Amino acid sequence: MHDETVVVTAIFKPVPGVREELVERLRVAIAEVHEEPGCLLYAIHGAPDGSIVMIEKWENERLLDEHAAGEPVQRLDASIAGLITAPVEVTRLRPIAAGRESQGRL
Repeated sequence: MHDETVVVTAIFKPVPGVREELVERLRVAIAEVHEEPGCLLYAIHGAPDGSIVMIEKWENERLLDEHAAGEPVQRLDASIAGLITAPVEVTRLRPIAAGRESQGRL
């Protein structure tokens, strides 16, 4: 069976002093995105350098593309303008299963 899931990392580098404001704006978007078709995981994590790393998992590329072009992402982009030092660094990944299925892939 072919696994069509897509894992995404998105790295947000906050302007000094606004990290918590960035987190709050991401929280608003997360609640909305969790309702989108195909969203299996959409979660943020703090990195040691102060960046916020979003880890996403989508059922397939088509649903991820629809999400990326959708209104929640447009609203998020507008709401974080001025709060990040660089464009969000987005990487799309395909799973490579290894070891136990429950531990060897997202």
